[in-house]
Amino acid sequence: MNIQSQRESRERIFNNIALFGTIVIAFMVLFPIWWIVRSSLMSLPELYAQPPAIVPPNWLFSNYKKAMDGFPYWLYLKNTMTIIIPSVLAGTITATFCGYAFARLRFPGKKFIFSLCVGSMLLPSMVTLIPLYIMWSRTPLMGTYWPLILPYFCGGGAFNIFLIRQFMRTIPMELDEAAYIDGAGYWTILTRIIIPAVKPAMIVVSLLLFILLWNDLLMQTIYIHDSHKFTISIGLTVFRSSLRQDWQMLMCATCLSFIPGVVFFLIGQKYFIEGIVLTGMKS
Repeated sequence: MNIQSQRESRERIFNNIALFGTIVIAFMVLFPIWWIVRSSLMSLPELYAQPPAIVPPNWLFSNYKKAMDGFPYWLYLKNTMTIIIPSVLAGTITATFCGYAFARLRFPGKKFIFSLCVGSMLLPSMVTLIPLYIMWSRTPLMGTYWPLILPYFCGGGAFNIFLIRQFMRTIPMELDEAAYIDGAGYWTILTRIIIPAVKPAMIVVSLLLFILLWNDLLMQTIYIHDSHKFTISIGLTVFRSSLRQDWQMLMCATCLSFIPGVVFFLIGQKYFIEGIVLTGMKS
């Protein structure tokens, strides 16, 4: 009985330490975000006041209206979604097809091709940057969104293929064999058995692609030159360079820039956590 009590006491202490550590880490992550939101709702003199206020003395929501006068948020959002929506859909679908081929089908050279696919993740993106730019510059697509969209029609990225492939390997092959006996083909098995089972992994891939494309500045800067086609990443950079001391306006634009990403993540966080936990349970 004493041993059981000591064990429960140790577990309670460990749980309290873990809870305290989680709270500290959460505070470290959320405090900078709050500081941006707080700064966006203050006037310039209040920003420079000493000691700095944790909570805005006056909640100046009018700052957002002023910021949007020089930061065409809705135009930038529309341009960004013009890139993200087809890229995420194409990347998720083609990654699912490729993952299904590597996880469930048999064909010559499958292991070698999969090794090349996984090995390509070790290749720095800077290595392919110049060849890709030269290729696109020789086509009429330069200056459009297509150089940023079309690559995601080719598998959606090696990591996403690997992630979905690992998730599919957790699904018993007996389901495929039973479907074969009933006369089902590859397409029927994929759409009616595999895809419903790997929905969490597909949502994880969609989230990862969304975050990647939303934060992408380098590639968008290279291929987009028209100010009317600027995305939020480019627009925020230009807006920041045009300001000198209007930090509250910059904080407003920054808050507007990360709101869609936060909303998208909150919608899919349940499946995101489930997909991360289950992926790779079977090698």
